[in-house]
Amino acid sequence: MRSADLTARARIRDAAIDLFGREGVNRVSVRAIAAQAGVSPALVLHHFDSKEGLRKACDAHLVEVLRGDGGAADLGDTAKLAATLDAPELRRYLARAFLDGSPEASTLFDEMVEVSEGWLGRGTAEGWVHHTEDPHTRAALYVSWLLAPLLLHEHVSRALGVTDPAETDAALRISRTAVEILTKGVFADETVLSAMDNVRKGRP
Repeated sequence: MRSADLTARARIRDAAIDLFGREGVNRVSVRAIAAQAGVSPALVLHHFDSKEGLRKACDAHLVEVLRGDGGAADLGDTAKLAATLDAPELRRYLARAFLDGSPEASTLFDEMVEVSEGWLGRGTAEGWVHHTEDPHTRAALYVSWLLAPLLLHEHVSRALGVTDPAETDAALRISRTAVEILTKGVFADETVLSAMDNVRKGRP
C-alpha cells in the first residue's frame, strides 16, 4: 500500500519501523520519524505518547504481521514466515528487535520455539524426524538457525555474494542447503558426537 493511502498513525509507525531497523531505537529521534512520515513531531507524540510508546506499537504490529490470521501456529511454517518478511524494512526491524531484546520479540521467539517443538515432535511420531533426547533444546536451536540469516544479513550476503539473502533465488539456495544439512547432516560418522559426549562425561 502506498504511504499516501495510509493513515497518519500508520505512516508514523512505518517510518519508525524503517528508521529503527536501520539505525536502532536509541539513534533515531522523534523529529526524524516525523520528517520521514511527513507529519509534525507533536502528532507523533499525540498518537504514541513517547518514542518508547511508538517502539512498542512497532513491535506489536510486527508480531501481528508474523502471526497472520492463523495465530501462533503460523510461526511454525517457515515458508510462510519467509514470505511474510519479504519487505526489507520488516526484516531489518525484526533483526534489530531480537538483538535489542524487546519483550515483544522475546515473546515471539518463545512462541516460535514452542510451535517448532510441537511440529518436530509430530514429525518424530510420524517417522520423518529423528528422535532426540532433548526436544526443547533442539527446537530452540532450530529457530535460532532459521533466524540466523536474518540477524547476520550483511555477513551472509557478503559470504554468498548476494545482495539480499531473502531475495527469491538466494533464499531458495540457502533454504535448500539448510534442509540438506538438517536431512543428511554434516559429519559422516559419530567422531565429533563421541568427542562431545566424552567432554560431558569428563565434567566434575
